[in-house]
Amino acid sequence: MMWKTETTMSLNKPLDDQQIQRLRDDILDTLDEEIEMSMDEDGDTTDRVKYFRELLRLQGELVKLQDWVVATKQKVVILFEGRDAAGKGGVIKRITQRLNPRVCRVAALPAPNERERTQWYFQRYVAHLPAAGEIVLFDRSWYNRAGVERVMGFCNDDEYEEFFRTVPEFEKMLSRSGITLIKYWFSITDDEQHARFLGRIHDPLKQWKLSPMDLESRRRWEDYTAAKETMIERTHTPEAPWWVVQADDKKSARLNCITHLLEHFNYHEIEHPEIDLPDRVRNPDYTRHPIQDEMIIPEKF
Repeated sequence: MMWKTETTMSLNKPLDDQQIQRLRDDILDTLDEEIEMSMDEDGDTTDRVKYFRELLRLQGELVKLQDWVVATKQKVVILFEGRDAAGKGGVIKRITQRLNPRVCRVAALPAPNERERTQWYFQRYVAHLPAAGEIVLFDRSWYNRAGVERVMGFCNDDEYEEFFRTVPEFEKMLSRSGITLIKYWFSITDDEQHARFLGRIHDPLKQWKLSPMDLESRRRWEDYTAAKETMIERTHTPEAPWWVVQADDKKSARLNCITHLLEHFNYHEIEHPEIDLPDRVRNPDYTRHPIQDEMIIPEKF
């Protein structure tokens, strides 16, 4: 991969050796964990391998949790909030990586359209809530109103105050309906966000993650801080408390968040009946038709 040493986006300084190494490390971090484990042929005990081993162990526990959710007909909602580049997507990927998408799904809603803007604010989120035996992870949630909408001026003062009046009752209703609601805020420092934005600017595989809104949020760091503090102060309730994930270290944040998530539930392993693979039925009259040569893709590897 070609590494850029200059950028024309928002920072015009060349990268130093430490920044280039960080970008290389971020690329390695996108490799699949199973590929990483297959590289461990010499008994490598580096922190990196320890991380992957622990992650795979926790993902095994997530599979057990998934089976328990289905068997006991639980309804689970998990919200992931935080600044841009805080690592929400990374932990969501690791949580869902080994799970059944019919059981555990991600809701990442785009900006509301014209019709949705005329609806009750929570209406479009309600449509994504789980049925029995389902887990829904919200990659950002109804707390957009307390964050980006407030900072960017997408809602007025009356709408903002109505949100804070409504959200505690809304979340109490979810709890009373049998939904387990867990809310995570991913916290990163100013310097760490700056470094991660640099990574997105210089890595061609990540540039799509960087929108004009992200760049504007960088400029308004202090406004976002004030909005976040108000949000947590006014919506941290006994029924739906906030949990803060220290996320400057991506790997530690993932392991800590998944561990905490698992500790929320008194789950246990569900017994499954043994699977007996049936013999294939063979019909002497069956003939498999050949595939036309022009339909077969070239075998380049």
